[in-house]
Amino acid sequence: MENTGNFPTFVFVGVLILSCLSLVRSDASDHRYKDGEPVPLYANKVGPFHNPSETYRYFDLPFCSPDLVTEKKEALGEVLNGDRLVSAPYKLNFKEEKDSSVVCKKKLSKDEVAYFRKAVDKDYYFQMYYDDLPIWGFIGKVDKEGKTDPSEYKYFLFKNIQFDVLYNKDRVIEVNARMDPHSLVDLTEDKEVDAEFMYSVKWKETDTPFEKRMDKYSMSSSLPHHLEIHWFSIINSCVTVLLLTGFLATILMRVLKNDFIKYGQDEEAADDQEETGWKYIHGDVFRFPKYKSLFAACLGSGTQLFTLTVFIFMLALVGVFYPYNRGALFTALVVIYALTSGIAGYTATSFYCQLEGNNWVRNLLLTGCLFCGPLFLTFCFLNTVAIVYSATAALPFGTIVVIVLIWTLVTSPLLVLGGIAGKNSKAEFQAPCCTTKYPREIPPLPWYRSAIPQMAMAGFLPFSAIYIELYYIFASVWGHRIYTIYSILFIVFIILLIVTAFITVALTYFQLAAEDHEWWWRSFICGGSTGIFIYTYCLYYYYARSDMSGFMQTSFFFGYMACICYGFFLMLGTVGFRASLLFVRHIYRSIKCE
Repeated sequence: MENTGNFPTFVFVGVLILSCLSLVRSDASDHRYKDGEPVPLYANKVGPFHNPSETYRYFDLPFCSPDLVTEKKEALGEVLNGDRLVSAPYKLNFKEEKDSSVVCKKKLSKDEVAYFRKAVDKDYYFQMYYDDLPIWGFIGKVDKEGKTDPSEYKYFLFKNIQFDVLYNKDRVIEVNARMDPHSLVDLTEDKEVDAEFMYSVKWKETDTPFEKRMDKYSMSSSLPHHLEIHWFSIINSCVTVLLLTGFLATILMRVLKNDFIKYGQDEEAADDQEETGWKYIHGDVFRFPKYKSLFAACLGSGTQLFTLTVFIFMLALVGVFYPYNRGALFTALVVIYALTSGIAGYTATSFYCQLEGNNWVRNLLLTGCLFCGPLFLTFCFLNTVAIVYSATAALPFGTIVVIVLIWTLVTSPLLVLGGIAGKNSKAEFQAPCCTTKYPREIPPLPWYRSAIPQMAMAGFLPFSAIYIELYYIFASVWGHRIYTIYSILFIVFIILLIVTAFITVALTYFQLAAEDHEWWWRSFICGGSTGIFIYTYCLYYYYARSDMSGFMQTSFFFGYMACICYGFFLMLGTVGFRASLLFVRHIYRSIKCE
């Protein structure tokens, strides 16, 4: 087996742990307040409820704005998440109640009325943060009762917000916002309208400790009926996987046992019969693949993404990604991806040199661009779309500079260092059999043994093990559902890896038994084909399970999901190839190869 243990991965692990510990929000609110003391309230964003990527600054709508709008300093992950916190016009001092306090009186122009009406028609919601606790609410409502013609609908803007705040001694525990259904502004006609925006505040004491104030948001995904569905998903996946893999394992082990008995006969008897099956191609099975530089780069990128996924799960399981920890996931992805680039460089260059490649520098450049390149091009297009829409998803120039600096000063140097370490490892490819000078001709194969049918078979089984859980992940990433059951997700991930490895090994065996020795690329694309199934599920989810619409939301959904599924392709392809390589080495080591 190739030597992958020389690279000082413990250095990466140490740096990663220190970096990941810093992801826990240092500015998470743990304030104690005195009576009447101001508690920070920030308005974040507004947008169509069904289009989670299409969000705008709160004051892009003509609400009452304070005399001095101050922007909250935000971390990298918050900016990437589209958060743009600014001071809100409401004053919610600690334990200070208010009843219909006027924020401002405003005459809405025809254009402002039309703007609000359009927003109400699209189910615009607003989001605020009070002492780092999220507040949600709709800005208005559409009266459709008894009306079939859309031209008869009536549009109303809520003008009075009721804040209900729970406190425990000197700390804020919970906050809710209710819109007064009787205090409305009619937006139906294109005419100037007088609006008086008000708010009320009610305080109530609670016994809930401060440490458990976030449990309310976690519990939504831990309700009994949700847990039942999740566990049904796990049990269904496990049963399906056990039955199918058990069936395949039984067949495979029985066939292999017979093969070993047949191939283990004494050489004199073996000389009298012509070799057939996978032993027949022992002189070609370890022939290096075509496009070895690209193949090594795929393995390097896939290994890095696998490492990234494992570290993200570690952080999730220790509770870093608690609900509304704004931007923590995006920060973790950027930091860990940058710090693991050395793993990609080492794996790719080391394997490339084992494949007797000469131009390791080009291989290293290819590794660095293989995943980042498509992601960068996708980002450029989608960021341009967000700029045209004036959405908060458009990254400020300063944030883009920070990301470029991280890539230049951290990712690239670590990639190069990893590549140099991989080149100097001087590991040799361990092949149990010698490779002949000229390759054997592959016999004609039936259509179902070609690459595409094999990919379909290889991708379907792993996908069937995760598709139930996929809905909840999509509803969280591309909706407003909160997902916190990371332990179940981790179990599903382990099942995915096991099934991918097993089905790829099985297909590799059947390919070799048919005397087709070009298994290197086939095992990779068969392992990664689950990513194609996930992208196909994206189409189903968009049209059948969501209400997303509009060019911006559609392009964001399909653009970024294409990058995610491409990442899954590389990661699972690496898992499939590594499993197949172990298997192929094992079976050829167990027979006598001349």
